[in-house]
Amino acid sequence: MNKIIPLCFFWLLNVTCLAQVKQATDYTRFVNTFIGTEGTGHTFPGPSMPFGLVQPGPDNRDNGWDYTSGYQYKDSLIMGFSQTRANGTGISELGDILLQPVTDERTDDFAISYRKETEKASPGYYTVELKNKVKTELTATERVAFHQYTYPDHKAKLLIDLQHGLRFLTDSLVLESNVQVENNSRLSGWCHTQNWVNRKYYFTIEFSLPFTTILELPKKAKENASRFLLGFMLKDKRLKVKIALSTVSVEGAKENLKTELPHWKFNTIVSLAKKTWNKYLSRIVIEAPVKQKTIFYSCLYRLLLQPSNICDTDGQYRGPDDKIHTALNKEYYSTLSLWDSYRAAHPLYTLIVPERVNGFVNTLVEHAKTAGFLPIWTVWGQDNYCMIGNHAIPVIADAYLKGFTGFDAEEALTQMVRSSRENHINSNWTLLNQYGYYPFDSLDNEAVSRTLEHGVDDYCIALMAEKMGKKDIAAEFYKRSAYYKNLYDPVTRQLRGKDSRGNWRTPFDPLMATSPMNNPGDYTEANAWQYFWTPAQFDVKGLTALLGGKKQFTSQLDSFFNIKSLNPNKHLGQEAMIGQYAHGNEPSHHVAWLYAWSDKPELTSRLITRICNEFYTDKPTGMIGNDDCGQMSAWYIFATLGLYPVNPANGLFIRSLPQCNKIVLDINESAPVVIRRSGTLKQPEYWLNNTLIKENFIPFSALRRLAGNGYSR
Repeated sequence: MNKIIPLCFFWLLNVTCLAQVKQATDYTRFVNTFIGTEGTGHTFPGPSMPFGLVQPGPDNRDNGWDYTSGYQYKDSLIMGFSQTRANGTGISELGDILLQPVTDERTDDFAISYRKETEKASPGYYTVELKNKVKTELTATERVAFHQYTYPDHKAKLLIDLQHGLRFLTDSLVLESNVQVENNSRLSGWCHTQNWVNRKYYFTIEFSLPFTTILELPKKAKENASRFLLGFMLKDKRLKVKIALSTVSVEGAKENLKTELPHWKFNTIVSLAKKTWNKYLSRIVIEAPVKQKTIFYSCLYRLLLQPSNICDTDGQYRGPDDKIHTALNKEYYSTLSLWDSYRAAHPLYTLIVPERVNGFVNTLVEHAKTAGFLPIWTVWGQDNYCMIGNHAIPVIADAYLKGFTGFDAEEALTQMVRSSRENHINSNWTLLNQYGYYPFDSLDNEAVSRTLEHGVDDYCIALMAEKMGKKDIAAEFYKRSAYYKNLYDPVTRQLRGKDSRGNWRTPFDPLMATSPMNNPGDYTEANAWQYFWTPAQFDVKGLTALLGGKKQFTSQLDSFFNIKSLNPNKHLGQEAMIGQYAHGNEPSHHVAWLYAWSDKPELTSRLITRICNEFYTDKPTGMIGNDDCGQMSAWYIFATLGLYPVNPANGLFIRSLPQCNKIVLDINESAPVVIRRSGTLKQPEYWLNNTLIKENFIPFSALRRLAGNGYSR
């Protein structure tokens, strides 16, 4: 008894001290929202709430691969400030409702230069001074963008551009629209657009002062939405604007505005955003130099920008059937880049935002019940069918196998199986089952990648079905998950294209990266070397056997990290290279961790440290490769923790040397998890809650107490 009391006292003292440190620390000061805004990161500096619907920010241009978020750090012009965008994608979408403050007599070409030294941003806030001396400030709630403009004098104009959007392979986005000038302080309406997805958005725009003039600008060819130039007489040189959005209706947008932002207190919303972001950022506390903290917390910030909850405040949303539905717990998520995010982002969500996980899964299941199959890649609740695989499947299986119970597991498995038996876009099961692989002469492209990625999904179905006692389903999909073996060529030691007669594709260059849009072939934004390792996500044993044993497996890994590329193509993800390892794109993301199964397990820590140091910085160029809705950021966070989910669904994390001396995961404040490192890269030591971990694998169950109530919602 005498021993127990002091131990309890010190435990309580540690918990209390940690809570005090968290409360006193402003973690937002470590977030640099400009990281990744120059080059191929395709991030943006504008404000947002965690998982928010709106993300206002500056648009330098409205089209082009470099401008998928609307912004490039080095660009000298700003077209205006739109209200929505996607973080780090490779295709442009959203960019709804552009506002631009005007001080001269122009009626066209409203782009203007700005003073770069005045451009500043932090979570929940962005500001810049334009050449016309208008100071622009942006903040946001979840569903409402809030603009504040300070003009050089009392006479002001403001452009409202409903035709604007971030475009992809189109010269006109809007199919139809309607706008009502309700009074001299409010515009409301809707737009129906076709770009990456076909969608509808509804809006209401309110001004802090009545406009005195309104000019509707002439529409250009193929345009179907209005542009207005509003005139104001300002009392204090300041104009505030609130833009509320909804997928459902104008009434929904108005209710969102009324609920989230009934006042005009700009600084209050900035403070609320800062407080909210600190609540999330403080869930992981690291001991590290300021530069490393900046990279880490910026990654954590970007991870939590999506998926976006597209429900109105009353829980209603517009589904893939264009009908109005009501979501369980007022959660229905979109901006689901599943081909990217199933690998690390979603497994990381189970650790740091467990309260969101059931909502993610329910979204996937409800989409399937409405659309007929699980989502592939959604924006605004609509599927663009981009990329391959059915990677909602590992997200669901991962949640179920980790013990999350806030969804109907039977219905989830039903939709997983249905999506994997009934043919749909990019998923021809009849063809796959007939040959045991996708023949390249029976598809337009990506035959090998599709075969391999479906194998990941099939394995995840089998794993979940087995856990649920459904042996027949498990057997069916375990068998299908092994189809990748039918594409192994023992001569080239690669997984390569095979036609419907069983002949290998010739000529064959394993270093040639291919992509549907840039260079059609058998692989998706990657080459044969990079896709070879896909089955290792679930079947390292089988892949090792194909190669001839552990020695050959190690040799194949060594070759992968040493064979140099010629003319790497950033549009195909061939950047941030170490040999054939391309950190700039997702197919490579798990490969460095595979040394855990090799004759050289110590190389995992060396490679992870190298990747962190070489390919992540605190500069605008500090992300090499699209962030892809937080996947690139999730990888860095896991690397810092010294963990990685090579298998995206079985709850086992590969261990490596953590990237800082101490990390505290404090989601459930009564039970923080502490990770420490010691030793060297040659002999690293991993401590978890004062226990030295000697195995190469750490189960999720060892971290489960983090989730608190996340399992029972």
